[in-house]
Amino acid sequence: MDTPDLFDPAAGDPAGRPARLAVGVVGTGRVGPALGAALQLAGHRVVAASGVSTTSRRRAEALLPGVRVVTPPQVLAAADLVLLTVPDDVLPDLVAGLAATGAIRPGQLLVHTSGAMGVAVLEPATRAGALPLALHPAMTFSGTSVDVARLAGCPFGVTAPDELRPVAEALVVEMGGEPEWVPEDVRPLYHTALAHGANHLVTLVAQALELLRTAGVAEPGRLLGPLLGAALDNSLRSGDAALTGPVARGDLGTVRRHLEQLSTVSPDIDQAYRAMARATAQRAVAGGSLAADSAAALLAVLDEEVKR
Repeated sequence: MDTPDLFDPAAGDPAGRPARLAVGVVGTGRVGPALGAALQLAGHRVVAASGVSTTSRRRAEALLPGVRVVTPPQVLAAADLVLLTVPDDVLPDLVAGLAATGAIRPGQLLVHTSGAMGVAVLEPATRAGALPLALHPAMTFSGTSVDVARLAGCPFGVTAPDELRPVAEALVVEMGGEPEWVPEDVRPLYHTALAHGANHLVTLVAQALELLRTAGVAEPGRLLGPLLGAALDNSLRSGDAALTGPVARGDLGTVRRHLEQLSTVSPDIDQAYRAMARATAQRAVAGGSLAADSAAALLAVLDEEVKR
């Protein structure tokens, strides 16, 4: 596989900028249009996009105004660089189908944004001569123009063949991001960590907001914001050493009162609290902040309550 000279300053304009690319976006959900818009800001041209739903087409019109919306094969026919920003479960069949129909051109840069997959999923296209890259922005997307600004400094999980690493890095930097190299074989674990942290954090915060509203707090976000912000900052800095609260202290009485409230107010949140309390106790023991006998007593209370 030959490394393209698309990002060789000698191939660019007199000012030394890299060569400009015709960009296509297959899948106009929340991610694709934002990345396309970022590449346009860097001087590339988004020439075509594909989307199925009315919402995705409107999103493309908003973030990529004037870009024609066509079929995926038509996108590939028009573009030097193709962003495949479709759901993970759709990606393998999409790549196989595009390769089988001859839509792939040799030397075409093919980029997918799945966090859980590396470049192996692009193998059918690679055999057809495509240059495979996996660029996963580690950020949640709203599907609006604010996402483009949020890409500034955003880490990207990058997997690419060695000879394409300079190309991958240049693309990420041009979108405003920072590349973080992720080996192919640990890509699923990398994505598990991000999904566990980000997605479950949203669920946890939403549950806390719900309980505060039930308790009569008019603006629960104002109450939680400073506390959660400090907890997040402390945990990123110190890991398990940042643990505080009744579980980390082994305060059985307080935990019992929490369980009594939850069993009445919200059985669903009750189960989530128990699971997180168990995990917290185990990590506190491993980190040395909670004695093993205190943890055992706490876990017994949690298990006892479950059996009622």
